[in-house]
Amino acid sequence: MLTMSRPLNYRLLIALLLIVGSATVEMLRERRPSFLRPDLRLYAYVGNSRDATVSVVDLIRLGTIATIPVGPAPSGLRAHPTLDQVWGVSTEGGYAFVIDAPNGQVKARISVGASPFAVDFSPDGRMAYVAASGSASLVAIDCRTWQVVGRARTGRRPWLARVTPDGKQVLVPNRDDSTLEIFDASTLAHEATIGVGTHPEQVVVLPDNSMAFVSATGTNEISAVDLHKRALISNLRLSGTPTSLLLKPDGGELYVSIPDSHGLEIIDTWRTEISDSMVLGSAPTDGAMTADASLVYVSDAVANSVTPIAMAVRRLLSPISTGRHPGPCELVPSGDLLLVANEDSNDLAVIRVRTQSLITMIPVGSRPRSLAIKLF
Repeated sequence: MLTMSRPLNYRLLIALLLIVGSATVEMLRERRPSFLRPDLRLYAYVGNSRDATVSVVDLIRLGTIATIPVGPAPSGLRAHPTLDQVWGVSTEGGYAFVIDAPNGQVKARISVGASPFAVDFSPDGRMAYVAASGSASLVAIDCRTWQVVGRARTGRRPWLARVTPDGKQVLVPNRDDSTLEIFDASTLAHEATIGVGTHPEQVVVLPDNSMAFVSATGTNEISAVDLHKRALISNLRLSGTPTSLLLKPDGGELYVSIPDSHGLEIIDTWRTEISDSMVLGSAPTDGAMTADASLVYVSDAVANSVTPIAMAVRRLLSPISTGRHPGPCELVPSGDLLLVANEDSNDLAVIRVRTQSLITMIPVGSRPRSLAIKLF
């Protein structure tokens, strides 16, 4: 008995091919942030404090592509605002280093003094500023020549240098003196010294350059400083020791993470008062904010997760699992991906913002404690 083969259903085959093609395109879109052209690169730079290295992670391929030796205790990684460079400091080496993003090489090491922790840039990207905690000094560096072009004495144990949004002043909190110093950004001439709360560390400045808010870890306060009058307005008492400060783009609210009280305190910067507080988890540590300030992400070093918060309604969303002891968080420029560096599991969590879900964990070096993202 003869059997005849069934005729091929071409319509079904075409439909299946279209489905597979659409699924492939969607997968590629999920991996590639929507704003990227084929010739653009999007890298994360992770400072590994124990390895004395920086790991370079390709955020399209989702893998580590290079490990760059930079020197002991790298910290304070920052993407340069106008040049294809990533800067950081070697806290134990006493210098700032410059990574050329296209070729992944350290192009300069610039001596700045003992125990620097961070670097900040002028708004136009021409200058970099570093405070050296161990040598009570502030330096200005030309970003194109990598030469120190200015140096000033500070108070005892300056924690960092913060440039005001208009680029005219540099603010330096002196931890051992419990003061905030103001320097002229172009000359580093000393302009004022203002007493603030005990052991000041972090500083944020309102977009209109009118006020600075300084975290005081010794007295669990936020000091509000009027930069025009150059005077302390008030010390706002917190429920515990502040760790990170997130300022809304319009400057209206300041979010302060406080591990001691397991939460976040919200400061109304226009009224200079604490307006609200939220309990988040075990030990909220660091955070990141979307460009429209609709979502704030706060890492929890004990719960091994990051918690999204819908800030307009003060609502906690479901925590997203990360690696062990998550710390620094940062969003890519498009806002599509959230990155979280995990200090104890030595990896980088990559989270898809649209679905609030973990995509992958990428191994990096030992004890990652700083993070920067560069698009070029």
